[in-house]
Amino acid sequence: MTLARIDAAFLRARNENRAVLVSYIMGGDPDLETSYQNLEALAASGSDIIELGAPFTDPMADGVAIQKSGLRALASKTTLADVLSLARRFRQTNTTTPLILMGYANPVHAMGYEAFAAAASEAGIDGVITVDLPPEEDAVLRLPLKAHGLSAIRLVTPTSDAARLATIADGSSGFVYFVAVTGVTGAGSADPAAIAPKIAAAKAATGLPVCVGFGVKTGPQAAQMAAIADGVVVGSAYVECVRHAVEAGQPHLATRELSKLARTLADAIAKTRKV
Repeated sequence: MTLARIDAAFLRARNENRAVLVSYIMGGDPDLETSYQNLEALAASGSDIIELGAPFTDPMADGVAIQKSGLRALASKTTLADVLSLARRFRQTNTTTPLILMGYANPVHAMGYEAFAAAASEAGIDGVITVDLPPEEDAVLRLPLKAHGLSAIRLVTPTSDAARLATIADGSSGFVYFVAVTGVTGAGSADPAAIAPKIAAAKAATGLPVCVGFGVKTGPQAAQMAAIADGVVVGSAYVECVRHAVEAGQPHLATRELSKLARTLADAIAKTRKV
């Protein structure tokens, strides 16, 4: 399946004249069993695509919420191999929801790029985002991913000019992740009117769907972004559900709260018809 699963998710959304909801959680936060339950809950509550985070000790692109999520996962001894096992377990009952593994290059380098690509494919991963591996340096991973039918998903920012977009487009597949604000995950939300032309430029340059993230936390924010992009990415708001449950001493309650949030976001996006 792999790339076909991603394409199918966008096709379904286009047929319904809406954007896709891309939901992020950290694998192993606060433990593997809870994160598995959260995976299933997100898929059942309106998430079209799920980004599954792999914890790393130096998450430079992440804000405080996701940094703490990664620390909880690392405290549970979660490894990259564990996250792939989590995906493999999810695929035993769900063969339609695309899974995007999101993380950093160092753990992948340690596993070996070819070995990682093969293991990710076998586990049912559909695409990979490595936030610290720019296009000029990602061939070591992108080519093995392509050989196994997986997408190399790249980031675009509001400062990406035409030349940069051309570089990003060369070798990208699946979709493009548009970072709506300058800074880290969980940062303040962007002005939709200001970024709409930049999203359109990214789509024109790459020929791929564009999903916008960073700073989207609520239904109204998701609706605003759904009107100008092919997909809306939400991450920090979900991991905050996990944090609140853990701090309350009831980590299992995270699954219920994640489900409620996903339904709220999916409903808001569904009511926003693309123009």
